[in-house]
Amino acid sequence: MLAMAVDADAHRLVPQRKPLPPMGEQDVLVRVLACGVCRTDLHLIDAELPPRRPGVVPGHEVVGEVVARGARAMRFQHGQRVGIPWLGHTCGQCDFCRMARENLCDAPSFTGWDRDGGYAEYCAADERFCLALPGDDDAAHAAPLLCAGLIGFRSWRIAGGTAPRRLGIWGFGAAAHIVCQLAVAQGQQVYAFTRAGDTAGQAFARQLGAAWAGASEERPPVPLDASLIFAPAGPLVPAALALTRKGGVVVCGGIHMSPIPAFDYALLWGERELKSVANLTREDGEAFYRLLEKTPVRTHVQRFALAEANVAVAAVRGGRLQGAAVLIP
Repeated sequence: MLAMAVDADAHRLVPQRKPLPPMGEQDVLVRVLACGVCRTDLHLIDAELPPRRPGVVPGHEVVGEVVARGARAMRFQHGQRVGIPWLGHTCGQCDFCRMARENLCDAPSFTGWDRDGGYAEYCAADERFCLALPGDDDAAHAAPLLCAGLIGFRSWRIAGGTAPRRLGIWGFGAAAHIVCQLAVAQGQQVYAFTRAGDTAGQAFARQLGAAWAGASEERPPVPLDASLIFAPAGPLVPAALALTRKGGVVVCGGIHMSPIPAFDYALLWGERELKSVANLTREDGEAFYRLLEKTPVRTHVQRFALAEANVAVAAVRGGRLQGAAVLIP
């Protein structure tokens, strides 16, 4: 099969011909229909996240159909459509797993980091950590929901869900364009922050229902109740705190961020909270897809052939997309 593997020294992906992925007893083998390009994949390619093993195949927004099952894999039928997300396995025994906080597991395994992911024609995954997907959804539009959507949803819930009336979103990429639609559908006011000069991104945010959109250096017309930061830029943390009212919360939604500069305690005082999001849980997936049944979300995607993975990655890195990049094997 064709796969795009990480060359950590060159900070790019290289095409390889590989055998079908090995399967465990509770694994399913899927034919990949679509795989979203997540910013976490960029952190792996750029070695901002330490490599777990050489030549890993990234990709954890995988939509595929089951073509083979391990000896003990009975959850999905042949031909059934499933989603393979970032969290690939947990130990089930550590303190965090026993507290129903499997996203913080001490011995986890991640798709596209520990085991090969979906930048390939086929992908294997533990069926217990896969998500059942509607069979009639367009695969390309479904793919970004599996991380951009899920992490955006978890960030939104940690920020208070529907409680904040005025929600700031920093970094208007794949996750932001999904959570913006969710928040607006729940009656919240969204204030979108983009790179300076990104008038197209600001117009896109307003198109999706944002009440205001501007550069991250600008001040919105009202104070914010909560902020979600999806851009991996540490200086946005004090900027968001400065615009958040007393009792508000700022949530960092990425797995990697550049250093956060020192800031005055006054920005945090007043019972403001600063939180991070780490991975996701299977319950997040179930809750997110239940919400989608009542709140339809339209993902905006740009398709790339699997062999064009480096082009797709460069487009995400350069912020040249409205929505998400998706690879189609």
